[in-house]
Formats: sequence, structure tokens, C-alpha cells
Amino acid sequence: MKITEPISDLMGFARQHSPYYKNCLADVAEVINALSELPLLDPASFWRGSDNLAQWPVLTAAVEHGLVFKTGGSTGGGRLSVYSRVEWQRTVEDFGRSLNGQLSPGDRVANLFFAGNLYASFLFIHDSLAHVSAGITEFPFTGQVEPPLLADAIAQHRINVLAGVPAQLLTFASWLKQNDRKLPGVDTLLYGGESLFAAQRQLLEQVLPNARIASIGYASVDGGFIGASHRDCVEGEHRTPDGHVLLEIIDEHTGEPIEACDQTGLLVLTNLHRRLMPLIRYPVGDLACWREPAGSAQRKFALRGRSGSSQRVRVGIVSLMTDEISESVRCITGSDDWQLLIEQLNGRDVLTLKWVADELASTTDQANEMLEARLIELHPQILQLRSGQLLELRIQTCRFEDLARHPRAGKSLRIVDHRCYDQHDKEASDGIVDPAQLP
Repeated sequence: MKITEPISDLMGFARQHSPYYKNCLADVAEVINALSELPLLDPASFWRGSDNLAQWPVLTAAVEHGLVFKTGGSTGGGRLSVYSRVEWQRTVEDFGRSLNGQLSPGDRVANLFFAGNLYASFLFIHDSLAHVSAGITEFPFTGQVEPPLLADAIAQHRINVLAGVPAQLLTFASWLKQNDRKLPGVDTLLYGGESLFAAQRQLLEQVLPNARIASIGYASVDGGFIGASHRDCVEGEHRTPDGHVLLEIIDEHTGEPIEACDQTGLLVLTNLHRRLMPLIRYPVGDLACWREPAGSAQRKFALRGRSGSSQRVRVGIVSLMTDEISESVRCITGSDDWQLLIEQLNGRDVLTLKWVADELASTTDQANEMLEARLIELHPQILQLRSGQLLELRIQTCRFEDLARHPRAGKSLRIVDHRCYDQHDKEASDGIVDPAQLP
């Protein structure tokens, strides 16, 4: 990808004001011709120390007139993602404008995303809806609203659009089905935060028979606005928000840029507007492929699951951090070899943590129980998803040779995502799009 003047300016600013970028760009020439001449950002080193904003070397200034959110992790951990208020405003304005194609004048929107504990998604959608040009009305319920209250409010206030994370929407749909209720007045369902799979769609379609199901867009608390949801997209596709970010897809093994369509690689983001916490060639943790040739306006891409080297993986309303899992496995079992397998079975996520046990070990059952308890301690939402039949958690011992490896590099993968991200043929003009990664 050819370098642009905004990138040159951003690179110079980051090098001058951020100790982290001064160090990692030390060997980069002042003038470059392509983004690929810049080093790929290492997420582990980037986030190191983010829990202490006063000393985090990534930041270019003290945090004033800003917003602080948490990206993943347990209640006591996770990374802190920082926006200046100007940057946040630009992000929600651009994302809000991207929703113009999904919403219509007179729409009455239930915001069912989550708030509190430094979560960004509810505030992000709330602020973005304020920039939709159509005359819409928001009902800011949050994700904590009880299903009976929500069902009655939808009928009472003629709410026709539901917006939330799939786990919350599926919990609501399950309650509707159990109580033999349908909501034919809901004509649009916009989801974000994770993928929605075929069996899950079937449940939603049973109780929301007239609802068009679509992604609300592709965003993350760390990367910001990454992909727009347009009606000409099909399953899994989004469009690049030109002028807001630059996106690359690179080969996971060689790091070489991929420009051909339908060739899967690692999605890499450069945010053109984040100056307080710059993001220059930041791997977002997702795999993707191009759907349109290079040079296309708002070039379309499709998501293809989580990267095997991702620092974070989203399952339902749970964000699991690989470093937390590593520490837990090492402390409880003494093993450094583990792998997280994610599958879909009968409409639920199946999460399997596999770890390599010493052949002489005699307490693997006890270690498995301790690992399960530790994961639940870090992520109590697992119990909520499990009780709602949305998640099955398994802990298994295995041999080293049982761990999946990269087909070319031969490296063991931390994350193996076997969920199907390409399920449907092209839809008509009101087509469906897939996953968003809102926190």
C-alpha cells in the first residue's frame, strides 16, 4: 500500500511524542514509500504497561479531556484503551454516518449493548446513533434489561429495531420461545461484538419472523471504527471506511501484503485520527480476505475468524486474553503448551482448552477442575452463557502432537477457530452482513 501524506505526518508525530514508537520506528527512514516498510506492531509489547496510564510509553501526551475504556481481560485486568474527546467524537460521527444505510426515518431503536465497568459498546452505539441523519428514536435499555420488561416495552413503544450483542439477543429470543411469544413488529436486528451463526439465526427468526438480521458494523474498543455495514455486503463482509483507517491484509507467515481477492491473511489497521494512542500497522486479531480489487472505493473485505496468534478472542460476551490463559495454565499445571479450540455445535459455542500434561502427572483431573474454576473466576459471564445454553466449556489434557499447527510455519497455534464464517450465498439488495467486534 502506497504511503500517503497523513501517514507520514502520523508517523512523524508518533515518533516525536511516543517513547514506544520512537523506539520501534528507530530504524525506519524519515521518508518511506509504502506501509509495508514500517514494522508490524507487536500487540504484547504495545499493551505492556497500559494499566498505568501515567507511565504507559505508547501515549503521546498526558490523558486529559479523554475517555478510558477497557479492552478484554478480567475485572481486575485487561488493557486500557484511550481516546481524546476529539478522537472519540470523530469515531462516533463516522460510524453513525455509516448506519444511514441500515436505519430509516421513524425507526425506534432499542440499544441493548452493555455499559459499565469501562465497557465501550453501549456508549459507542449511543453516541453513534446521535449522528444518524434519519429521524430515529433511541431507547437506551442496556444489556442488563430483563426479558419480560423488554418484551412488554417493545410492544408498548412500537420498537422495531433491536441492537445488541448476539449472546444478549439470543438469551432474549430463548425467553420468547419458552413463553410462546413472537414479536412481528421488529423488522430489523443489528448485532455486534461477535459473529452470529446459522443455528443461532434460526432461533432469532422463529421469534422475530419479520426481522432483517445484519451486522451493525465492525469496530473494536482498541482499533475504533474498522468496517462499515452496507446492504450490498453478504455474510461476513464489510467495507473499508476510507479516510478513517487504512486496512491491510498480510500473510501470517511471511508478512507480505495480500492484494488478491479471496486469499485469507491477517487484518492490519492504521488509524488516521488516533494521536493520543496511535495505532500504526496494528494487527486487530482477525483473519480476513479482500472481496474487491485494489483501488476500489471503500474496498470490501470479509472476516474469516480469529487469528491463531491473536491476543484476545471473543466468545459470546466473554473476551479471553491469551496471556491470562498462559499464566493460569502455567501456575496450575506447570505446562507452557496449550491451545484454545472454538467450535459451533447445535447453536452453541463450544470452548475447549487443551493443555499438554506431563506423562508422569497423576492429578490431571484435579488440574482440569482448577483450570475451569480459574476461567470462571476470570470471566463469570461464562456461567451466564452456560445457563442460557449458549456456551459449553471443556478442559482437556492432550499430547503435544495433538495441538494444531500452522500449516506452513509449523508453529503451534494458541487459538484455533473452527466456526464457519461463510454460510450463505449472496443476498438480495437488503443482504446480510456478519460479525462486528465491539467490546
